[in-house]
Amino acid sequence: MLSSPTVQDVIDALLAPAEGSLPEPTADKLFCGDPSSPVTGIVTAFMPTLSIIERAAASGANLVIGHEGLFFSHHERDPETPESGIAFAKRRRVEQSGVAVFRCHDGLHRYRPDGIAAGLIEALGWTPYVREHRPEACLLELPSAPLDVIAAQIKRRLGLAYLRVSGDAEASCAKVGVWVGYRGGIHSTVPLIEEHGLDLVVYGEGPEWETPEYAREANRLGRSCGLIVLGHAESEEPGMEALAGRLAEKFPGIPVRHLREEPLFRIV
Repeated sequence: MLSSPTVQDVIDALLAPAEGSLPEPTADKLFCGDPSSPVTGIVTAFMPTLSIIERAAASGANLVIGHEGLFFSHHERDPETPESGIAFAKRRRVEQSGVAVFRCHDGLHRYRPDGIAAGLIEALGWTPYVREHRPEACLLELPSAPLDVIAAQIKRRLGLAYLRVSGDAEASCAKVGVWVGYRGGIHSTVPLIEEHGLDLVVYGEGPEWETPEYAREANRLGRSCGLIVLGHAESEEPGMEALAGRLAEKFPGIPVRHLREEPLFRIV
């Protein structure tokens, strides 16, 4: 009888497709749990919240793979900086749950193509229109359509309550750049907009005084530039759901599923 894979076996499988070495320091780490423990079930999630971890435990899963970290920051807390009360309380609850929590961020972004970006493109039904997967963005040539039509399509296919859209609603868009997560800053977007003549920018999040203001002034100067802001989680959730499918194929004897949190913000 084959033994069950351990937490470390799953981690090794997660990081195997990443090209090159992880950055130093890397954000990817096992925050809680024993790497030698046999895995009874796997849950993927964008954010490893207490709700996700406790739902995973209730379902019999003992490994949660989150894309972002447990404690509200991309980088770990400096040992000389006091831990916040909420972080301490969350740490205790996670430890008591018996669930191992691994963050898979850097490795997944180093898949080729980027595992998070590819998952979003697939969820949108845009895979046939990809011209180039770059490390920082994906460039596409979509069938030409008005900005608001494309926005409505994105909203429907991702099951989102709302989007943030800027630009002429009727402007025709075809040359599209997609940036996932926090890649919407001007140093990432503008070189590709201008080099490839993009008429639509879609990203997770970025400084609001950078790319959005560039797009506004571009439109006023007669250079059509649509902008659709998904939200950080909304842009990366599909990639983590796709990861669950990949792990289910890799470990067919283990239950694997993706769990979503409820939306962080509400419209008032």
